[in-house]
Amino acid sequence: MQEYLSFYPALLIGSAFILGLLIGSFLNVVILRLPIMMEREYKRDFYSYFNAQPDPAEQEELEKPFNLVLPHSHCPKCKTEIKPWQNIPVVSYLLLRGKCGSCGTHISKRYPLVELATGILTAVVVWQLGFTWQALAGCVFTWALVALTGIDFDKQLLPDSITLPLLWGGLLMNLWGVFVPLQDAVIGAIAGYLALWLVFHIFKLVTGKEGMGAGDFKILAAIGAWFGWQMLPLVILLSAAVGAIAGLSWSLAVGRDRNLPIAFGPYLAGAGWIAMLWGEQIVGWYLNFSGLGG
Repeated sequence: MQEYLSFYPALLIGSAFILGLLIGSFLNVVILRLPIMMEREYKRDFYSYFNAQPDPAEQEELEKPFNLVLPHSHCPKCKTEIKPWQNIPVVSYLLLRGKCGSCGTHISKRYPLVELATGILTAVVVWQLGFTWQALAGCVFTWALVALTGIDFDKQLLPDSITLPLLWGGLLMNLWGVFVPLQDAVIGAIAGYLALWLVFHIFKLVTGKEGMGAGDFKILAAIGAWFGWQMLPLVILLSAAVGAIAGLSWSLAVGRDRNLPIAFGPYLAGAGWIAMLWGEQIVGWYLNFSGLGG
């Protein structure tokens, strides 16, 4: 199978695209449900810690099973359960013309866009890295970044349940030097966390405001754990530049209040993904261009 897929790269990339579509469908569930699951867990812990009781309606809601599997996907308006043929990534959305098959309620375009983006990103990773362990690890890294991006855009939140396994996963991968030597990975994890931690505290000391959340520290630490400390300057520069441009453009376009929080995690995620595939080439080009590469 390995030889067959390696001999037919188009088949390999096509298979990766289809797998990415399926994973993207699941990531839609993660993006939607994980913050709600966390909120419910916080409420249960709160009531338990203070030995308090919620009102009956809230108690009933907290006792209902709610996770990444249950309840089954359903229309938020008519509550009709979505049938398997209505849940085919992208295809079902097009066949149903973006509406619920039962009541005709409009379905957000974000669902097929997340599926399509995940499919394309997965295919690009396999195209660049081939049929290798690096490609498999890179796909997992990509899927985690897609989930974090969606959640951060929605809630300005980067859940520990994703960032911390991503961090430890990077160190685990590099026990065998999948991307970089373990020493570079450990230094990258430490340096990635401390870099934004210092920026956070300096900004808070100067302005009295919190400029970012701790989740941003952890995602940069995870990127450092995957690709080593050498990639951190590139990731920070790329994410800061794109974040500044996007934030300014958004403010000019819709008149966004400058005091409202802007999710920085998606820009870190995008920069980390670029660093995974083209980081060495970009750094090499810069060193040659600047004359620092000898």
